[in-house]
Parts: sequence; structure tokens; C-alpha cells
Amino acid sequence: MADSSSVATDSTTCRQFRVQGPEGLLAVRAWGDPALPTLVLVHGYPDNATKWEGVAACLSQRFHVVAYDVRGAGASFTPKGGARAYALARLCADFKAVIDAVSPHRPVHLVAHDWGSIQAWEFATEPALQGRIASYTSMSGPCLDHVGHWFRDRLRKPTPAHLGQALHQLLKSWYIYFFHLPLLPELTWKTWLGRHWHRVLGWLEGVQAEPRATQVRDGANGVGLYRANFIPALWKPRERVAHAPVQVLVPTGDHYVSPALSADLRRWVPQLWRRELAGGHWLTLQHPERFSALVAEFIDHIDGAPEAAALRAARVS
Repeated sequence: MADSSSVATDSTTCRQFRVQGPEGLLAVRAWGDPALPTLVLVHGYPDNATKWEGVAACLSQRFHVVAYDVRGAGASFTPKGGARAYALARLCADFKAVIDAVSPHRPVHLVAHDWGSIQAWEFATEPALQGRIASYTSMSGPCLDHVGHWFRDRLRKPTPAHLGQALHQLLKSWYIYFFHLPLLPELTWKTWLGRHWHRVLGWLEGVQAEPRATQVRDGANGVGLYRANFIPALWKPRERVAHAPVQVLVPTGDHYVSPALSADLRRWVPQLWRRELAGGHWLTLQHPERFSALVAEFIDHIDGAPEAAALRAARVS
């Protein structure tokens, strides 16, 4: 670790430091007592670790809460090599560096949203990380390999229902096609979207968000996440089986991820809990208390507490 500092937040102290990853320094924030079980939060696109402040305030009394800026976002390093520098294997190496620094001797509970969830599926299905992840809570970000198999299954059995599901998700994914265009997505972020992203969130999603100083960089760099990973995974999906218990939170009002994408996960996740809930894609920002309660309930059970009735009803057997 390096460059350690602390800043005051609304209800607790946020410790800020850097972790040396395989290719550069990763900016990390931590709340709560390091002696408590460690919970690692992974943000999505076009966010950075500051998006977790509300959730951290809810959970830091009971957990050692850690959030880091993924490569290219926030205060973390910008990788060289273009889009290929954002490949899932490299994101996985960054995650390993963080957990080795903040919890070297105990497994961590993993919680992720949006693109954080997409990459966290890589962590939770990577054999080299077996035993390092105690549980995984995912929201609004599927495993790209699972999605590749999902589309193939629907094309192999082209019933009206299957074709309708596939078409519905393709329409929800309109922005992914845009991000594969050369130069235009980065130009969009740099000329106007970065300055107005917080307003766009309010207009499209009803989310109240503060402007971020790094928003232009977060958005422009993060386009590489899409370009490096979507086409390979959908064209030739791998067999990825989770080695940790997984809770999937499914907002039924998500404008980008269809609930149908997570309906067939049992084949990939031996220990699965799936909970549909009213809300949209940005529920982590709109209702951090509600999100945190679902996370804590799941972790409590994985750590040995009796299974709550609502959680028992969500278990997929």
C-alpha cells in the first residue's frame, strides 16, 4: 500500500490508499474495522468507487467495507494498450491485488453492480480464486459467458417466448452497439456527456447524483470494457461455474438488463439465491439502505446465521 490518508464522511471515516496492481496503482477506499469480515464493493460504468458511499455508510458498522476504482476510473491508473487492456483477465488480476492487500488471510464477501457485476462474475468463476471469495451478491450485471450461452439456447429452441426474450434484451442493449463505434463514444463523453451525466441520470432514471470531477475520464476510458469483452464472450462463451454462493438481485424495472437473463443460472451456480425486487438499474444509489439490508441478510446466512424466510424463498434448488 502507499499514499495513505483519511477523510471524514457523513457517518464514519473513509481511509484512502493505493494498492499496487500488476500494471499500475489502484485507488482504494475503506470504512469500518479491519478486524471485521471484509466486504469488497465493485462499481460499474460509468461510475467510480464514490458511488458506494451510501452503501458503505449502511454497512461499515458491521463489516470492513472496501471499494476501489477499477482501472481507468476515478484515481486509479489508466492502462496502456487500448481496449485489450480492459479484458476480464486483467480486471481479475486487479481484484486479486486488492483483496491480497486488504484481506490476505481471510476470504472476502464480494458485492457488485452493473459492469462491476460483469467483471465480478469473472472473479467468482475463476478457479484460481476459489476459497478467496466467501459470497457474491450481483445486481444488474450478468456473466458475459452465461449471456452467450443464454442467446445460443434461445436460438437452438426458437420458440416465440425464447425469440421474444432475445429480442427484448437486444433492444435493451442498444447502447452497447454505440460503444463499439470508433472514436464517437469517447468524443461524446469529452464534448458534453461527461459534464452533464448527473443531469442525464436524473432525466432518464430519476436518480439524484452529484457531478464527479473524473466523470469525463470514467466514461471515455470505460468504453474499453465493452470493446474488449462483449464480442469474444458472445461469439465463443466459456463454461464458467461459480465456486462461491451467489445472490442475484434482479430489479424488475431495469432498463438495461432483462430479468430473463438470470432465469437459467442454476446450471452455472450450484448455490444460488435469486431475488426479484421493484426498482430500477440504479437502485444502489436510490435506495442504499434497502440494498444494504439484502446484502447483509445474505452474508449473515453464509457466515452461519439461520436463513431468513425471505431468503429461503429466494433459494434456487
